[in-house]
Amino acid sequence: MTDSALRKKPAQARSRARYEAILAAAKALIAEKGSDTVKMSEVAEQAGVPIGSVYQFFPDKGAIIQTLAEDYMEQVRAGLREEVKSITDKESAGALIARLMDSYYAFFLMEPVARDIWCGTQADKRMQDIDIEDSRLNGEIFFAALKPLTPRAAWKSLKTDCFLMMQLTGAAVRLAVALDRKEGDRIIDAYKGMLLSKLMQNLGS
Repeated sequence: MTDSALRKKPAQARSRARYEAILAAAKALIAEKGSDTVKMSEVAEQAGVPIGSVYQFFPDKGAIIQTLAEDYMEQVRAGLREEVKSITDKESAGALIARLMDSYYAFFLMEPVARDIWCGTQADKRMQDIDIEDSRLNGEIFFAALKPLTPRAAWKSLKTDCFLMMQLTGAAVRLAVALDRKEGDRIIDAYKGMLLSKLMQNLGS
């Protein structure tokens, strides 16, 4: 993947429809054969558009993958913003962490495109940076929700832990989906226990 900048997202309805068709075609091809072997010409053919239209929106395949990754990240972030509203005390915070881990794991088990993109994240510097920034933003959302429940003296540590938790969660899920299902389930359960223990420590329990 290159560091080429993404083209500007189209505003007109016709261009927007073509843009979405290209992304949908890329998703279908990645699900079928993996991102490594997908070619821009195949995306154009699958989307039913001229190859020039693909390059009009995306300078290279890396830009398509980056766009798909950022779309998935925003979906997860939007869900997290809603979920943290349920936090009212330590118990609800712990329950939310367990629930989020289960749903995040399930999401990657059921979404081959997201799994393909995330498993390849560490092989590309640009995607690593995007992944880290995503963890930082998600960590800030969680930190803001837990802050009222945490002693002021622990705020700095809590903020770091929330960032680290989000980054390590991605790594834990990538590991779990790479294993057979039973072992993957055990990895997620063990990781949830570690998160909950650290959370209670921060919250003064």
